[in-house]
Amino acid sequence: MFSVKDLRFTYPKNKEETIKGISFEIAKGEIFGFLGPSGAGKSTTQKILIKLLDQYKGIISYNGANIAELDDSFFENIGVSFEMPIHFSKMTAMENINFFLKLYKRNANVEELMKSVGLWEDRDKMVSEYSKGMKIRLNFVRAMLNEPEMLFLDEPTNGLDPANAMVLKDLIKAFKQRGGTVFITSHIMTDIDQLCDRVAFIVEGEIKEIDSPRNLKIKYGKRTIKVEYKENGSTKTETFNMDNFGQNKAFLDLIQTKDIETIHSGETTLEEIFIKVTGVGLNHHE
Repeated sequence: MFSVKDLRFTYPKNKEETIKGISFEIAKGEIFGFLGPSGAGKSTTQKILIKLLDQYKGIISYNGANIAELDDSFFENIGVSFEMPIHFSKMTAMENINFFLKLYKRNANVEELMKSVGLWEDRDKMVSEYSKGMKIRLNFVRAMLNEPEMLFLDEPTNGLDPANAMVLKDLIKAFKQRGGTVFITSHIMTDIDQLCDRVAFIVEGEIKEIDSPRNLKIKYGKRTIKVEYKENGSTKTETFNMDNFGQNKAFLDLIQTKDIETIHSGETTLEEIFIKVTGVGLNHHE
């Protein structure tokens, strides 16, 4: 869907490049996560991909066509949900929707969309009366109004409670199942883990890692098995090496004779990988 080759970008007043020659591809029907600390170049990259910033170096193609040569019809095919919900607060939700619908040739079924995010009943309320979570959900509706084939989501679940976040994640998965492609940035690693086929880590304008969450967890994880068991009324823990643990007598003894509570493989979390890859929170001089 997208091919980015040696992308470089410098803001007019800066001497140093914000994006330092990154390359990646987003396959059709893929949910692609773009992760990195604040100021790493995530938003800049997204703004370039959606043609809000030009003056970049490198080549970006969308569906095989150079985006620099695409006209405004490009915007008919993409949906964008910015991190900060932007609506006309002195208008109702429906008035907002109808305003944005007029910008597009192709219009989605609004009732269906609003019902899917639980806002249909509140469609005639002023947006100023909406809670933050309702505004975020309305933001998602707006991104879907033109039935896009590609979605750009910036921190889509930030500020949503777990139930509403799950609704949104299910909608993103359903969009993918219908053949849609998604570019997503988020600081909420569990969302990325649940949604993304592949993730890229960008640090100080350079891509440091790009792979599936599963492969990254295997790469950065430990090959161990941790067993928690009850003994004399308290919980005890033993850790075993994963290699040949089917022949490990101590392990087999333990699971046959003890009251097992949990068994975990030593795979790491995306949070831990994020900190390792980006060096965030660590002293760079160590």
